[in-house]
Amino acid sequence: MPNTSGPNTVGTDYHPNLPRIFFSQIGNQKLRTAIWKGSDKGRGKRTPLLFFNGIGANLEIAQAFADTFTGRDIITFDMPGVGGSPDPTFPYRPWWVAAAAKKILLENRYTKVDVLGVSWGGGPAQQFAWQYSKMVRNLILCATTTGVTMIPGHPKALSKMMSPKRYMDKDFLKKNFETLYGDAGDDSVRDFSINMVPPSVKGYVYQLTAMVGWSSLPFIRRIKARTLIIMGDNDHIVPVGNGHILKYALKDARLKIMEGAGHLFLLTRRDETVELIRDFFGEPEVPLPHRDPILLPSVAASFNHKGERSPLATP
Repeated sequence: MPNTSGPNTVGTDYHPNLPRIFFSQIGNQKLRTAIWKGSDKGRGKRTPLLFFNGIGANLEIAQAFADTFTGRDIITFDMPGVGGSPDPTFPYRPWWVAAAAKKILLENRYTKVDVLGVSWGGGPAQQFAWQYSKMVRNLILCATTTGVTMIPGHPKALSKMMSPKRYMDKDFLKKNFETLYGDAGDDSVRDFSINMVPPSVKGYVYQLTAMVGWSSLPFIRRIKARTLIIMGDNDHIVPVGNGHILKYALKDARLKIMEGAGHLFLLTRRDETVELIRDFFGEPEVPLPHRDPILLPSVAASFNHKGERSPLATP
């Protein structure tokens, strides 16, 4: 029976695809980790997917994607100071993120994965695909770049990316959503924000500075994985020209440009995006009903980084 303790919330006995959430210990740093189990029963398990999220984004924001891209295990984790991971204990770089991902995968008995990186996560995704090439089958890069060598986005959008305010103030997010991301509509705001947990300022700043001076260009030609690049032609943060740079630099890459899509197409146009990925993987079509995002119990019961109960918390 559904849990009716709050609006738009469900209990774990109702939603069929909640992840297992736990902490992974990486040196002195704990990382909150989630694994969604593949659910296409009878069709055989597909290669697991390692998912690198965007800056400031907690793992629950990936729930809507996980509900759509079924049939395989999906593994992701909160960066330090993001979601439920404690604040960073030291500055870090993409090679550390890739090494942490490898440790998490091996501890959970995954030795071969497809890798998907979205926005900020596209950097660690490229780093992982190069650093641990034997573990990677396919690489998916969504709304991302080669790093510091990118074509910059619109100044109005980039200026609002300098702080995590959009994660802390939903009115600010709603007012500036289209300016920031290029996506429009109340449904897009809802899909992005329903499971949003604000990062700490320290966590956000460390995540920003992790990419300072980093570029994949010195090694991108040595990435062996087949790569699908997906870009939105209305992305205000990562202009579509960055997709052409990635396609030119990678040895084996295909570029798909989604007309009218903004930066968050993985959420706002996830059915269409998943269809592109499934086609790239050569997977048979899996008819699935569209599922609207719901407020997850782990978000409703969450605490912010000051130890205060989330305003979304159920009584």
